[in-house]
Amino acid sequence: MMELALGIIMGCCALGAGIAMIAGIGPGIGEGNAVAKACEAIGRQPEAKSSVTSTMVMGCAIAETTGLYALIIAILLIFVAPNAMGNVLVRLLG
Repeated sequence: MMELALGIIMGCCALGAGIAMIAGIGPGIGEGNAVAKACEAIGRQPEAKSSVTSTMVMGCAIAETTGLYALIIAILLIFVAPNAMGNVLVRLLG
């Protein structure tokens, strides 16, 4: 009984980690669009290159935090949550 419950806990943690990593798609698409638009803006007004580039880099850094948060959640779900939930299960079932 306990082995089955531990297996379900580990499976759900792995599934949750995979779902969390889907959030990595958003920053990739957003940063790609930002760089494309920045290249278009620099092509239209080359004299504004420094301000466009600094704004683009700041926006990409902020967008990347979403992917980093998802990575941290996935790592926690893989390495920390199964052990913590297993300890709770052992205490409950005794």
